[in-house]
Amino acid sequence: MKKQLLAIALVSMFAAGHASAMTQDEYKVAKERIEADHKVDKTKCDTLEGNAKDVCNKQADGKQKIAKAELENQYKPSASHARNVEQQKVETAYDVAMEKCEDQKGDAKNACEKQAKADQAQGKAHVNAMKM
Repeated sequence: MKKQLLAIALVSMFAAGHASAMTQDEYKVAKERIEADHKVDKTKCDTLEGNAKDVCNKQADGKQKIAKAELENQYKPSASHARNVEQQKVETAYDVAMEKCEDQKGDAKNACEKQAKADQAQGKAHVNAMKM
């Protein structure tokens, strides 16, 4: 009985693994959806002004880059693609943080930029640790 349950569980896991593979058509549709979402996000940014608009655009562009990296990792899973997802998240966070720092002046701006760079360095260290 235990052997039968184990065999059923193994077959189920194997079948589920193949069922979750993304087809080329699904990949194309997902890629088009990412592009459409990016256009919507950029349109929302057009209603803003000044640095708020710049921050919004950085966020929209970063969201798109992350989504594309995640899609590649889903379509062709690999350690390299997984690292690229994390790298895109680090770079997006840095770009957005630096843009937000533009709203500040003097010591506050310097501290903000220093924190953004420190967070970026920590994120890059995490990504580099993934290579091992």
